Amino acid sequence: MDAPEVRYTKSGDISIAYSTVGDGPFDLVFVAGWVLSVFESAWDGPAADTLSRLASFSRLILFDKRGTGLSDRSSGIPDLETRMDDIRAVMDAVGSKRAALLGVSEGGPMTLLFAATYPDRTAAAILYGTGASFKRSEEYPWALSPEEWRAVIEGSDHFGTKEWLDETLEVFSPSIAHDEEMKRWWRRWVLASTSPGALEGAPAHEHGYRRSPRALLDQRAHPRAAPSGRFGAGRRGRE
Repeated sequence: MDAPEVRYTKSGDISIAYSTVGDGPFDLVFVAGWVLSVFESAWDGPAADTLSRLASFSRLILFDKRGTGLSDRSSGIPDLETRMDDIRAVMDAVGSKRAALLGVSEGGPMTLLFAATYPDRTAAAILYGTGASFKRSEEYPWALSPEEWRAVIEGSDHFGTKEWLDETLEVFSPSIAHDEEMKRWWRRWVLASTSPGALEGAPAHEHGYRRSPRALLDQRAHPRAAPSGRFGAGRRGRE
């Protein structure tokens, strides 16, 4: 499947890149993690397999988070509420009144906050590769400490080098980390997705350890959630 046509919508003063793929019976918003784009180079490698399969049973709604990929590179670090509202702007742009949301990694807290803020527009909230918390505590000792988060941020000083790219690919996808073709694809995808400044200001680094997904649900009414199955966000959810 070829890379989809990209359109833009405004969220405040920021232009957000978005697209839809597939024509399934319900809408599914993909909320990507880290700083990776869901457009262009993403469709030249294994990421395309995942996105194509999701689009095979849904109308898949894709967007690049502000500060990454084809969306505007805003200055400073927007708060979680601002970034979460970009989902609403994209849903409005494609005429989706109600959708299932799939949040990956750092997209998990955004997904939970959207579901808690707009329960009537959320058919399901599915989380993948995220955590119950990004902040280390006595009851959640597996997360990074503030000092460890700072070390991650400082590691972005080597962004773009062969060593840095090889190391990050080994962390995220060890099964393809020694494939030279995949290394070249990973380099194209990462370098087209972000920049050193955007990476250093990545919300998962700067804000993530302060914001617990569990706390987000405690602050608002609990959203409906489903790990799998039919989401019920059919054609009636579209304008």
